Amino acid sequence: MVDFGRVLTAMITPFKEDGSVSYDVAARLADHLANNGTDTVVVCGTTGESPALSWEEEYQLFSVVLEAVAGKALVMAGCGSNSTKEAIAATQKAARIGVHGALQVVPYYNKPPQEGLYQHFQAIAQASGDLPILLYNVPGRTGQNLSAETVARLAQIDNIIGIKEASGNLDQVSEIRRLTPKEFQIYSGDDSLTLPLLAVGAKGVVSVASHLVGNELQHMIHAFNSGQNQVAIDIHLRLFPIFKALFVTTNPIPVKKALQLQGWEVGSTRPPLCEADAKVTQTLEFVMKELSLL
Repeated sequence: MVDFGRVLTAMITPFKEDGSVSYDVAARLADHLANNGTDTVVVCGTTGESPALSWEEEYQLFSVVLEAVAGKALVMAGCGSNSTKEAIAATQKAARIGVHGALQVVPYYNKPPQEGLYQHFQAIAQASGDLPILLYNVPGRTGQNLSAETVARLAQIDNIIGIKEASGNLDQVSEIRRLTPKEFQIYSGDDSLTLPLLAVGAKGVVSVASHLVGNELQHMIHAFNSGQNQVAIDIHLRLFPIFKALFVTTNPIPVKKALQLQGWEVGSTRPPLCEADAKVTQTLEFVMKELSLL
C-alpha cells in the first residue's frame, strides 16, 4: 500500500495578475512544501480552488507539481465531481499523468442517499485500476454526510485506502475507526482537530496550515505517536491561533493572504471568491507575528 505519510498539504493554486494559473509559482511552492514537512501534496482540492479551474488547468497542475516534488513528496490529485462519469474520466486521466493517488470528494449539491454515495465511489475505484483513492467527507461544503457505515462498506474495496474526514464530528470518526480495518487510513480534514483525531485513531492531517507550519505539524504528530502527549498538546495549543485564523473567512482566502504576507506571488482567489479584507489581513498579521511567521 502506498504510504502518503502524515502531513498532506491541500495546496493553493497560484494565479497571475490576469487570473491565469501561475505554473512557475505552483512548482516553487510545491517544492517549498516538500522541503518543509509535507509528505504528500494534494493538488486541485477545494483549497486549490478546483471549482474555478478547468480540467485542462488541473491536468497541467498535476504534471507541474509531479515534476517539482519528484523524489521528495507524493502527489494526490483532486479528481472529485458531482458527476460520477466526470470523476471517473478525470481520475483515469490523472492516473495516466502519473499521480500517486486521487482525492474523491462526496458529490456536492445533488445530495445522493448513502447507497448512491456507495455506488459513486465504488464505480470510481473500479474504473481506476490500482490507483489509491482517498475519500473526502466535508458536509459543510457538499451538503451531504458520508456515514460511518458507508465508509466501512467502501473500506472493503482494495484501492479505497482511507478518508479525509472534515465533518468535525469526533463521534463519527470514532465510529469509522471502530468499523474499518486498521490499515484504513483516517486523516483529519481540519487542522484544529488533528490532535483530537489522532487520539481516536487518525493517521495525520490533510492540512491548510502546513503551508506555514508543516514542520511543526510533523513534530506534533511524531510527539503524539512517541507517547510525548504533553509535547503534542503544547504544539497544538501554540499553533491553535493560526489554525483558526486561516478559517476566519472562506478557505482559501486567508491562506492565500498569509502566503502573500510572506512574499509569495500567489495572486488573489478566482471569482466568486474575493480578496481578503482589512480585518482578515490584520488578524493574520497579528497571529503570524506572534508565531514568528513574518
